Amino acid sequence: MTSVKKGLVLGEDGVERCWWCGSAPDYVAYHDEEWGWPVHDDVRLFEKICLEGFQSGLSWLTILRKRDNFRKAFAGFDYHRVARFNRRSVERLLGDAGIVRHRAKIESTINNARRAIEMEEEFGSLSAFFWRHVPPASERPPKMSDGAPVILSKTPTSTALSKELKRRGWSFVGPTTVYAFMQAMGLVNDHLWGCSIRDRISRGGRA
Repeated sequence: MTSVKKGLVLGEDGVERCWWCGSAPDYVAYHDEEWGWPVHDDVRLFEKICLEGFQSGLSWLTILRKRDNFRKAFAGFDYHRVARFNRRSVERLLGDAGIVRHRAKIESTINNARRAIEMEEEFGSLSAFFWRHVPPASERPPKMSDGAPVILSKTPTSTALSKELKRRGWSFVGPTTVYAFMQAMGLVNDHLWGCSIRDRISRGGRA
């Protein structure tokens, strides 16, 4: 890929994309087919917020390449099943070289599964809860600042959502982690201006 303008890269296929997807084929596929497309499936929402917690301190590419292993280890992120995990399950997961073996993050995923069930009982679905937190247009960054793309790591809405999740007993859901979740699940469209995928999402296309 070659740089065409600040924030964008031009792929060999002639498509302009956000700079961060680089040249790794699996990253390009994730950028084009998943990141930023609206998701309403409860299991995928739960999976993503948990994987964002595992990603803390690591690169997303590391987690992406282990995602199939995570899915196998955590029962496809079916939170009703994960909620039944116990101490023996934690020890099993700590021995699984295919995932990130971090006790606090593993225990957090089990805890969050139990909190997800409570949320489902209250709101009807995780989707119903999370999609109440679409940020207002005033939080969207301008196209450019001095010729450079404006890249946010958290917003007032992600901070408020983080506080609400923590109040409900969720863990590993800081404002930056929550904003990354919001970006990935399409609560915001943070593909950079000029990115071909941004335009498709804005037009209401499908991944």
